[in-house]
Amino acid sequence: MSQTSGENPESDTDPEVVAAARAAAKMARQVTIPLGEVGLSLPQYRVLAFLDEGETAPSNLAGRLSVSRPSITALMDGLIARDLVERRPDTDDGRRVHHHLTDDGRDILQQADKAVGDRLVVAAKALGGDGSFLISNLALFGKAIRIRAARAAGTT
Repeated sequence: MSQTSGENPESDTDPEVVAAARAAAKMARQVTIPLGEVGLSLPQYRVLAFLDEGETAPSNLAGRLSVSRPSITALMDGLIARDLVERRPDTDDGRRVHHHLTDDGRDILQQADKAVGDRLVVAAKALGGDGSFLISNLALFGKAIRIRAARAAGTT
């Protein structure tokens, strides 16, 4: 794959990158369908997944998810109203808060993980076999995204 300066591939000239970009857009729908079945939106699922990695302050979460603070506040308010997330004061600085998953939040995240995972496995099996090659590469891509987001947020 050809590269320009920095880390931006020349996606307009690389058919494989274009195909991957279009696949990612189509995959988003394959994720939102099962999420809807368990009562979550994609942004809510992303927040719960990040909180499953540990407590965090809203500003850190906004940076890691690449969204604005008001967007995080709105998402959190909805998740708190559903008892999926709780706010706790920072033990060192009472003006700050951290967000945590509740037991109900962990339960719905598990349900969502299973529903999305099942759908992705079915899609991956369309190429034949058990789909494990595509699933493991998608997991690896997810790791790359987490590393890049953490660096952008200044947490690594």
